[in-house]
Amino acid sequence: MAKKVYLAVDLGAESGRVMAGIWNGKKLQLEEINRFSNGSVALGETIRWDVMRLWAEIQNGLALAGKKFGKQIVSVGADTWGVDFVLLNKQDEILGQPYHYRDVRTRGALERTFKRVPRAEIFAQSGLQFMELNSLYQLLAWQEHSPAILDAADTLLFMPDFLHWAMCGAKKAEFTIASTSQFVHPLKRDWSLPLLKKLGLPTHFLPKIVPPGTTLGKFRKSLAERTGLTGVKVVAPPSHDTASAVAGVPTAKTGKANWAYLSSGTWSLMGVEVKTPALSKRALELNMTNEGGIDGTYRLLKNIMGLWLVQQCKRSFDAAGKKYEYAQLAAMAAKAKPLRSIVNLNDPRFLNPPDMPKAIQEFCRETKQPIPKTEGELVRCAYESLALKYREVLGSLEELTGEQIEVIHIVGGGSQSQLLNQFAADACQRPVVTGPVEATAMGNLLTQVKADGELSSLAEMRDVVRASSSVQRYEPSAWSDAANRFAELRK
Repeated sequence: MAKKVYLAVDLGAESGRVMAGIWNGKKLQLEEINRFSNGSVALGETIRWDVMRLWAEIQNGLALAGKKFGKQIVSVGADTWGVDFVLLNKQDEILGQPYHYRDVRTRGALERTFKRVPRAEIFAQSGLQFMELNSLYQLLAWQEHSPAILDAADTLLFMPDFLHWAMCGAKKAEFTIASTSQFVHPLKRDWSLPLLKKLGLPTHFLPKIVPPGTTLGKFRKSLAERTGLTGVKVVAPPSHDTASAVAGVPTAKTGKANWAYLSSGTWSLMGVEVKTPALSKRALELNMTNEGGIDGTYRLLKNIMGLWLVQQCKRSFDAAGKKYEYAQLAAMAAKAKPLRSIVNLNDPRFLNPPDMPKAIQEFCRETKQPIPKTEGELVRCAYESLALKYREVLGSLEELTGEQIEVIHIVGGGSQSQLLNQFAADACQRPVVTGPVEATAMGNLLTQVKADGELSSLAEMRDVVRASSSVQRYEPSAWSDAANRFAELRK
């Protein structure tokens, strides 16, 4: 058969790219077309996203793909991080530069919101973990700080929805990305309008929610002319990047909850795939989240601070003239004394400190632990704390599902960190299987392949992932004492 090509626009917090998936009927071959940087932009006292530059880079990538593959290209779909959104007015003009989820406007938003609507009621209406960066609290921040702009808004589009609109004009909210907002009802799979109305928030600008795999339309005429791509469809993948990554896990156990996934990057998202969301009192107490997945599934998971600590340590090292690659930092960490100092990743000081090494040192000083001083000690502290958090979350997942998790699949960029992978196996006392690194792109692209009629189920998609990629396995050794110490830090 003639090869077909599908394109994934995949945006992360540090970088973005346009990826091609070349389909031969059995395997999917990935090829990077255009990679570009991403990150927050400081504007006054705020932190924003430069969406116009990102869109320009995406168009460059689409044009390059068009030159290389031409009429072989079937469709394009975008995935990004969650919670952030773009507001459009009635003339389809962008209202303000979109805010970054780490912007300080939402500080203290949880406490202010709970005075208006109880925590338990919000959870029942959303099934989501409480984090002040969630879209719900961002909307409330708009209401508090810029009510005139919010009043002028005619359409709210999450980041990948905005990109799909830019491509084809469709104003739709894909379910997996909408489910990160904390105002989508987990059972109704639609907007929690009563919750929004109780908080005095507008609802008129919310678009229709569509499932992953929905064909949204074809390229705008102007975009087709700029890129040379005619007749190309826009298909909504699982457009939350973690949802695409989970779809790209090479498990043969689709439909079972005895395996866990860990999407490892700036954030670590650890969970299981379930058919019914966990909305119990205990799920609320554990602050777990129920986000949308593909084929009617839910992702019962926990958001964990992830490699953000290491990334920000590297940033501070760079600023001090000590420029290391991540591999060098990992090598230094491997030589540092094990399990010397650990931190509570959920401590608010780690959300966006001006100096991450100092924040880690302050925590260790306050908790009367040895203070990590060298680059290796700081990175090892972050890695080991992450691994112990994985252990804690694993226990919560087993408690809620009643299933014993037999293996942990780590995907994403963080799966390349051999040291962290081994720490995860050691802390969790479970085998760890890593790969593919490009699980997010795989999940995005294979959803498009499925929408094109080439595959029929999530299980078949994962069969292709296994056939198209390689994995590595890590066996555990014991970390029991360290786990007890980590638990004490949360008291």
